[in-house]
Formats: sequence, C-alpha cells, structure tokens
Amino acid sequence: MTKISSVEGGLPPPPKATATSLLTVAGLAAAFGVAACCALPLLLISLGLSTAWLGGIASVAEPNRALLLVLAALALSGGAYFLWRQQRHAAKCGPNGVCTPPAVRVLTLVGLLMGVVLLIAGYLYV
Repeated sequence: MTKISSVEGGLPPPPKATATSLLTVAGLAAAFGVAACCALPLLLISLGLSTAWLGGIASVAEPNRALLLVLAALALSGGAYFLWRQQRHAAKCGPNGVCTPPAVRVLTLVGLLMGVVLLIAGYLYV
C-alpha cells in the first residue's frame, strides 16, 4: 500500500476544508455585523427589501464595531490564505491525491468575496 504525502513534493499538508470554511463564515459574520448599521440597510433598501430586522443586530454590533472590523479582517485574511494553500496543493495533487473538492473551494471563494464587500462597505459607510 502506497501512502501519498504532500511532504514528498516539498509542500506542507493543505489546510482542512473545515478550517478554511470556519474562518470564512466567521469573517462573513463579523463583516455582516460591521455593515449592519449603515451600509447593509442602504444596500437592501436600494434593492427594495425591508431593513427593520437589522435594527436589533445593529444595536448590538455598533458598540463593538472596531473589534468586529479587526476580527473580520483577520478571519477573512486567514480564510484567503488557507484557500490559496488549498488551490496551490490542488494544482499539484493529481488524480490520485486527496484534495479539497472544487465546489467547496468555489463556495469558499464566494463567501470570502461577499465578506470583503461587506467589510469595505461597513468601513466606508459610517
């Protein structure tokens, strides 16, 4: 039985998909809290959606805005770094290697992009 190891190719083992996904979800949630007071209501109203439900979230998130900005930036940066390592490993793992499925990597990328957009919007629209 042959054991396939990513250390043979000189690469460290790829991060687990769960670690990348958890960092992405944490960053997305923190960015949502940052954007809940100002940017998100403007965006949703421009789409014709109600924003009354954001009042409760905004009242809790507003006193912790600076902390949420830092946490969102750190979590999204960590998720992006892990995704980059997964992509790099997937390019070299070949058909017999164990890689993160492409669908998971694409969903993680979409989540990271949404988090970055919310983070920037929440930072700019104070």
